[in-house]
Amino acid sequence: MAKAITMVVICGFFGVAVSYLPRGDASSAEVTAVLPLLVLLLCLQMLHSFPSLAPRLIRYRYLTLGVQALITYAPFLVFGEAWLGMPGFLAASALIILRAPLSWVLVGATVLSVQMIHLLLGFSLGELAYSTVSTLLTCVVLYSLSKLSDLVTETHRSRAELAHLVLVQERLRSARDLHDLLGYSLCSLTLQCELASRLIDTHPERARNELAKALESARGALTDVRSVAEGLHSMSLDSEATSAASILAAAGVRPTISMDVPAESLTDRSEMVLAIVLREAVTNVLRHSRAASCAIRVESSGGRVRMSVVNDGLSHRGFSLLGEDRVGSGHLGGSGIGNLTARVNALGGTLTAGPCGDDTYRLVTELPAASLSWRATADGAGTRTMTGQGAAGTSTRPFVF
Repeated sequence: MAKAITMVVICGFFGVAVSYLPRGDASSAEVTAVLPLLVLLLCLQMLHSFPSLAPRLIRYRYLTLGVQALITYAPFLVFGEAWLGMPGFLAASALIILRAPLSWVLVGATVLSVQMIHLLLGFSLGELAYSTVSTLLTCVVLYSLSKLSDLVTETHRSRAELAHLVLVQERLRSARDLHDLLGYSLCSLTLQCELASRLIDTHPERARNELAKALESARGALTDVRSVAEGLHSMSLDSEATSAASILAAAGVRPTISMDVPAESLTDRSEMVLAIVLREAVTNVLRHSRAASCAIRVESSGGRVRMSVVNDGLSHRGFSLLGEDRVGSGHLGGSGIGNLTARVNALGGTLTAGPCGDDTYRLVTELPAASLSWRATADGAGTRTMTGQGAAGTSTRPFVF
């Protein structure tokens, strides 16, 4: 729409300039003969104002500008004062094609040439001033409308690109959330189903219990899927620690969990990120190791909250706890660590993961503590404290291993 309006305005200005031709000394036959020249001049102006009309000619823009300059001044020999409406178009093209300060020098030269032609033709000072203002007005209006049209086009393009970028980001968010939230649930579901299948003949009652847990895991996975679709989900670090201890114990891994962090040291978002990191770390233990023990520790000091997950199953090869072949695959395979790093960095934290011994692997996450004042109660109720040693572990809060 903006481009069409600009074209109409250019044609209008051009029509006004052409309307002066019959008033000059040229005959009607000469005016008719020069019509192809006028059409060429209009086409050149459209080409300069709207380069997208002929993209292949952009590389020849300096040549087309020279042709326009020739067409602007040569007809003065025939039409004289009747051709004085054309230099304004040349000044506008100079501003569009050339860079400052060269463009402004050419505009000044064009205006000066108009004044000299007026003096040579014997015009009065008033007519000279009018023609000068008319030339500058034509130049400024055409240049402004051309740039405005480009700006509108670029705005529409940027809006389309922004919408595409938002769509891509939403897809990445969904993929990341599905990976981070469902990976653990599916690993838990797989482990519980495999355990139930092994126990169904020898311990049917325990097999039924494992199937009941698998059903709960499936329901939890369904809830996670819905939360990802809605873009709304919250996670509790305590709940994830409880769940981690349960699934690790079911896989034959001895969990050691210690949480000693002020209740107000974590914002809801920080707690959710730590819960996601813990969930992915436990998933990696199940998928990429044959760990016998796993230590999870969360503590707060120096204005930072630090969570570490350490397992001792790195050196083993063959099949993981979930029966997956780990030969040729590293502990950091997949996109899990990359997703976690992005989440942690967004909160100003750091995440490091890698071997820390012959058969030990450690994942450490640090986040800034929340800037909320916290004051412990006399009985320590303001501090989260969990300790456990496998199935025989103890806890100061309800905790299931």
